[in-house]
Amino acid sequence: MSTTPTTGAAPVRRQRADARQNLDALLEAAKAVFAESGVDAPVRTIAERAGVGVGTVYRHFPLRSDLISAVFRREMDACVDAADELEAGYPAGEALDRWVLRYTDFVATKQGLAGALHSGDPAYEPLAEYFSTRLAPTLERLLEAARAADAIEQEVEPAEFLGAVANLCHGTGPTTRGRDHAERMVRLLLAGLRAPAA
Repeated sequence: MSTTPTTGAAPVRRQRADARQNLDALLEAAKAVFAESGVDAPVRTIAERAGVGVGTVYRHFPLRSDLISAVFRREMDACVDAADELEAGYPAGEALDRWVLRYTDFVATKQGLAGALHSGDPAYEPLAEYFSTRLAPTLERLLEAARAADAIEQEVEPAEFLGAVANLCHGTGPTTRGRDHAERMVRLLLAGLRAPAA
């Protein structure tokens, strides 16, 4: 039996690390390009921004819907993760406000995403469940904490509130003006939560 050390493991790990970096760069590039030009932006533009070849994009995401779904999931995960940091760093009412505004920015900067998700393409169907099992429970937790701290008065269904925010962001586009308008409207919505219950 040979006692020669195996040298294949390190190159394999290196390849996996490189692939992970390429994937992260690709998703970050797609996020930026979608914000600037919409979800129908050319794949070549995304590849150039990521510093990879077009073939790399299609190897990871054979269909455009695969790439859009991956970006959407990644952003939702980041939004959910942000809630933990906000809860730890701010009073309950402020944590709620900051998280909702974080979600607002996420929705307002995704040109064409709503249209893609509601296009009837079955590729996007799993995202509805992902939304309901990730974002809605996170907002519900923040609302309950704010209510327990007497920071809000009104009762609201988390999914309905998230839908209302998305509707306010619809059509605002990626410009600063569009995001500012969406943020003003959402702040009014948040103020409504603090109004005395009828």
